[in-house]
Amino acid sequence: MMPNLRNTNFSFATFLLTGFPGLEWAHCWISLPIFAGYLVAVLGNITILHLVRTENSLHQPMYYFLAILAVTDLGLCMSTLPTVLGVLWFDARAIGLVSCILQQHFLHSFSFMESAVLFAMSLDRLVAIRFPLRYATILSGPHVALAGAVLGLRSAAITAAPSLHLFTFLYCHPGALSHAYCLHQDMIHLACSDTRFNSIYGLCIIMLAMGSDVLFILVSYTIILHTVLTIASARERLKALNTCVSHILAVLCFYVPVLGLSIVHRFGRHASPVVHVFMGTVSVLFPPLMNPVIYSIKTQQIRQAILKVISLGKLQ
Repeated sequence: MMPNLRNTNFSFATFLLTGFPGLEWAHCWISLPIFAGYLVAVLGNITILHLVRTENSLHQPMYYFLAILAVTDLGLCMSTLPTVLGVLWFDARAIGLVSCILQQHFLHSFSFMESAVLFAMSLDRLVAIRFPLRYATILSGPHVALAGAVLGLRSAAITAAPSLHLFTFLYCHPGALSHAYCLHQDMIHLACSDTRFNSIYGLCIIMLAMGSDVLFILVSYTIILHTVLTIASARERLKALNTCVSHILAVLCFYVPVLGLSIVHRFGRHASPVVHVFMGTVSVLFPPLMNPVIYSIKTQQIRQAILKVISLGKLQ
């Protein structure tokens, strides 16, 4: 059911974003590494997309999934970049209700999308190692594109209901949001309406969506390990496992900061607010920053494509 927007005060609600409490004097200096991180993340993922589009050697299922991951990482970056840098550079802390709801919706949608794409990439590695002769047929370009579209729609759909429900709340509790961007859990803490639906729904989709993604990733790698151990040649076993290293590192770069942030929120109630802000910034910036770096260093084909582009640039 669509929420009745006429019974809300959304036109007048304003929230306050949080920088680094107690370190306001150092915001300009703190912004330098954060801006550099965003810049590397954006340029790195755009580079990945450009290479996958232009290099024929990268027209393979694995790199198509990597391109989908790059698009997701760009969305994750752009969801938070305006408000994070706005707070640090211009002390622009005020944000309207509609903007806040849209930001948290896109942020959570791209987070669920990242988790889903990492799961899909584990299936890609499973098919490549277990069914190498049928790999290109099973995961053809159209199949990968369809999978990306389905995962994107799934991620947007599961966050739509709680986002729309936020419009129905009255926000009367004083206080600022705990980060330099809007989060669903922060917004419901400032609401004085009945938030049980959003709280229960949010917990359920995290357990069912991200929880199932983690479970299926573990199952995929269990099957991969079993398959690799049946290979007679030690050299071939090592070669097969090496193709999974980049993906495993990408999984760790996404889930470890998310787990760390969850632990801080759950058990770090008495910790400094700076710790919460720092962990929140790391959780949204670290995966988009590290994924292109990891794949550029650990994947030979991408490394060669980058060197090829650099050499062509020098010749011109």
